[in-house]
Amino acid sequence: MNQAESVQMEDGKANADQCLIMLFVSPAVEESLVDWLLENDRISGFSTTESYGHGRRSSAMSLLEQVTGRQRRIQFIIETDKQQVAGLLKALELDFVGLHYMVIPLLGGGQLALC
Repeated sequence: MNQAESVQMEDGKANADQCLIMLFVSPAVEESLVDWLLENDRISGFSTTESYGHGRRSSAMSLLEQVTGRQRRIQFIIETDKQQVAGLLKALELDFVGLHYMVIPLLGGGQLALC
């Protein structure tokens, strides 16, 4: 048996009540948003990664960003229940006006474990 065959998913079944909230913020907002999320009892954890935004709204970009065609962003990924999404977004809006976000259904997830 090869290593790929010996890996199994635990709790990997789809859960229609779970979703991902993805937030995209400027690096200047990163630490404030990290603190806000860590202080929020409704959020058990989240991930961050550096990303780049590309688009046609050059008015929001610096001259260097316009030349390179990309704008540095920090992406936050939060797994949560669908019932909490509206409340979380409303609370975020009070402290972080203008955040770009996406809400995506979560088809499955869990921990991979060796047999």
